[in-house]
Amino acid sequence: MVDIQGVVGQPARLSIVRSASAGVCVLTLRGELDADTAGLLREALTDDAAETPPRTVLDFDAVTFMDSSGINVLVAAHRAADAAGGWIRLARLAGPVRRVVELVGLDTIIACRATVDEARNL
Repeated sequence: MVDIQGVVGQPARLSIVRSASAGVCVLTLRGELDADTAGLLREALTDDAAETPPRTVLDFDAVTFMDSSGINVLVAAHRAADAAGGWIRLARLAGPVRRVVELVGLDTIIACRATVDEARNL
């Protein structure tokens, strides 16, 4: 398990914990996903792209806010994973974050599931 935090000296508004099991990377996100923190997620997803093919589940249970910057990172990651023969999936979306995902139609592009296990074993 690897914990990825924001810039040293700044309060962490987004933390990402990476774990892996059976060739699937799980990124557990906590905090806000916006223009200031989207680069951290992009970096974590890029690191995961070293897996061939990349298979990633993002656990959104503790994400309290997401704007278009987060959506853009997810769409780019989906395209890159798909091009490499892999996938990304979202799990445990709740509240306002689920609403944003549904409003922009991201749930029609990226598979979304109620639990991490469902997303991993889809």
